[in-house]
Amino acid sequence: MIRPSAIERALHGLVDLHCHSGPNPLPRRFDHVGAAADGARLGMRALLAKSHHHNTVMDLLAMRDRLAPLSTAVYGGIALNNQVGGINPYAVEMCLRMGGRCVWFPTISSRAHIDHHNSGGGFPKPTIPLSLAQVDVRGPDGALIPEVGRVLDVIAESGALLSAGHMAPDDILEVFAAARDRGIRRLVVSHPNFVIGSDPAQCQEFVRLGAYIEHETSMYDPEVAQARWSPRQLLDWIEQVGPEHTVLASDLGQAGRPMPVDSFIRVGSALLDLGLPEKDLGQIVRVNPSYLLGLDD
Repeated sequence: MIRPSAIERALHGLVDLHCHSGPNPLPRRFDHVGAAADGARLGMRALLAKSHHHNTVMDLLAMRDRLAPLSTAVYGGIALNNQVGGINPYAVEMCLRMGGRCVWFPTISSRAHIDHHNSGGGFPKPTIPLSLAQVDVRGPDGALIPEVGRVLDVIAESGALLSAGHMAPDDILEVFAAARDRGIRRLVVSHPNFVIGSDPAQCQEFVRLGAYIEHETSMYDPEVAQARWSPRQLLDWIEQVGPEHTVLASDLGQAGRPMPVDSFIRVGSALLDLGLPEKDLGQIVRVNPSYLLGLDD
């Protein structure tokens, strides 16, 4: 009898909250069905298909016959960039009421993302000409615009996950505080040290509002050409914020990059080698993201 290794045990049943499968105007290595099929190698429980440009729920409904035989469930959501009308409660309402599980506040249209891009940060180029416009969550008076409250009300109604997208820390704090006041329980901040420009101390403020801090294997995987940091730095983050408040996702699917499963294995193995307990790795890849997607409700 072949016994599963520590990495196989820790990753079995994982949930990837940040998969960039296609179709998409940015070049993708695989579609949502391909992502789910590959996830079966690790017994992946579920993944969340993210697009910066459109509501992925409609993709999944169109692919449901192809997805049905697969053991990995795939969920969708909507990112509030200019392509969907920005902070658009009507688009959010349709997405969530048709089965969506996540609303990403502005990503590529956020002030922080555009500043990062203009300073030479770089980002994949779409395969078709697309206009990009900044989407703000505040009005000229500095207060959150009314549409933010209406979006939050729809999220609260459905129990969906609210992601900070690529917003700046001050905007995240304001939006998350308003979300908490509305009873929203599922909040996440992705790659706080990339684009957003946050640090562990500031992330503790997000955690106090109920948020989880998500890191991406793609940023710590030595097989990714644009990897930014070492697994040692990822472990530092986990230790400072705590595994009970941390999520590990892939942020993969782009053409020319590794498959998410392979990246989870490499980065997860490195964390175990550095001394992260197996139970803590299971917490950040399985327990926490399962909660955030509402899989056990």
